[in-house]
Amino acid sequence: MITLTEENYIKAIYHLGNNGEETVNTNAIAEVMQTKASSVTDMIKKLSEKKYANYKKYQGVTLTKDGRFVAVNIIRKHRLWEVFLVEKLNFSWDEVHEVAEHLEHIKSEKLINQLDAFLEFPKHDPHGDPIPDKEGNFKHIEKIVLAKAEIGAVYKCVGVDDTSSSFLKYLDSNNIGLGTIIKIKHKEPYDNSIKIELKDSEIVVSQNVAKNLYLKKV
Repeated sequence: MITLTEENYIKAIYHLGNNGEETVNTNAIAEVMQTKASSVTDMIKKLSEKKYANYKKYQGVTLTKDGRFVAVNIIRKHRLWEVFLVEKLNFSWDEVHEVAEHLEHIKSEKLINQLDAFLEFPKHDPHGDPIPDKEGNFKHIEKIVLAKAEIGAVYKCVGVDDTSSSFLKYLDSNNIGLGTIIKIKHKEPYDNSIKIELKDSEIVVSQNVAKNLYLKKV
C-alpha cells in the first residue's frame, strides 16, 4: 500500500523531472518537500524498493513506469476535484488547489471514475491544465506564454503556470480568465512589461505576469 507521503514525493519527482523521465537531484526534491536531503534519500530508497523509482547514488532519481502511472493518477484526481469544486460547489479558481491537495489522495478508483463521468469527462481543470484519462493519456494543448506572444496578434487565455491564490486573484481583478481574448499592443524593452488590450480596457502587465499566463493564437 502506497502512503500519502510517498505519493507526494512521486508527484514532486514527476513535476521536477519533466513528467518523471529526467533525473532529479535530491536537493531539488528537498526544496519542494521542505525537508532535509538525507530524508529525501531515505524516501527515494523506499520508492526504489517498491519499484516506483530508479535511484543512483550521487546522480539522482527518475520514476519507473509504475511510478509515472501513480503520479499521473494523482494529477488526474487533483484536477478532477478542482473541476468539481468550481463547477458544482462554486469555489473560485484561487481556492481549489489546497483543497484538492487533500482530495487527491482518496484511493477509491470507482469514486474517481464516477466523478469523471459525473463531470462529463472534462479535458482541462479550472487553471487550463489537461486532465489525463484513466489510462493516463493527456490531450496536448498548443500554447505559449504571454512573454513570447507577437505584437499585434490576438490570443485566447488557455491556462496559467502560477496557480497561487495571489496570482489568480490578480488576474480576477483585471478580468483575465480562461477564454479571455487578449491582443498584444506593445512590449517595453526596458523592463519586459507588456501592454495588452482586453474587451473593455488596456492594461500593462509585468514580466512576472507575462511568463505565467498561457495563450493560444486565435
